[in-house]
Amino acid sequence: MQKIISYPISVIYYLCFGLCLVVFHPIQWICLNVFGYQAHKKSVDYLNFCLLRCTNLVGTTYKVSGVEDIPKGVPIIFVANHQSMYDIVTMIWYFRRFHCKFVSKKELGSGIPSVSFNLKYGGSVLIDRKDPKQAIPVIKGLSEYIEKNTRSAVIFPEGTRSKTGKPKEFAQSGLKILCKYAPSAYVVPVSINNSWKMVRFGMFPVGLGNHLTFTAHKAMAVKDYDFTDLMALTEKAVVEGVNEYK
Repeated sequence: MQKIISYPISVIYYLCFGLCLVVFHPIQWICLNVFGYQAHKKSVDYLNFCLLRCTNLVGTTYKVSGVEDIPKGVPIIFVANHQSMYDIVTMIWYFRRFHCKFVSKKELGSGIPSVSFNLKYGGSVLIDRKDPKQAIPVIKGLSEYIEKNTRSAVIFPEGTRSKTGKPKEFAQSGLKILCKYAPSAYVVPVSINNSWKMVRFGMFPVGLGNHLTFTAHKAMAVKDYDFTDLMALTEKAVVEGVNEYK
């Protein structure tokens, strides 16, 4: 029944969602090329705020906790489970003070209004998942970027989205590179719940009435841990905070 009801509502939702992407694309271009990074960053923040408000049309609500406890003035590496594109939209807005930069697949770097522009010019990096060797220098560059500019990287070590909410095994390589070349960073595990329910029927129609939660756990200084221990503690914190599949 929910799927049937969702069809007409999803049409309205995607019209609003798409309109936001189209409108903010030239705004991003002007902000970046005329006013520079800070203006562009603000335009991206408010694009994602508008996209979140669009999701309210399909009954989506949000609860984000732990942000106030994240260290300030240091590079941050957010490590989260991955359930849908709404993970990214939510983190850009609610974690905006940390200037989140993403490790994304290269296919997202072209053809999508606003999204592709931000990924290419906003500090995020694009990797070819079919060529692991190519990813190493790219992620290294992101590490050095957040170390130099005191910003944050977001990595989803599962590699692909979970379609059921159950976290997949974490890959170590991306986080290991980030930690190696951003030695003053803090790792912050983030548990995401119910985002997958937005796309339970695929991209269309949209799941209705979902309550998404994002929990930032205790930050851990990279310099204080052996990487193996840090990886284990990070994965444990994320997985224990994911509850919808239990």
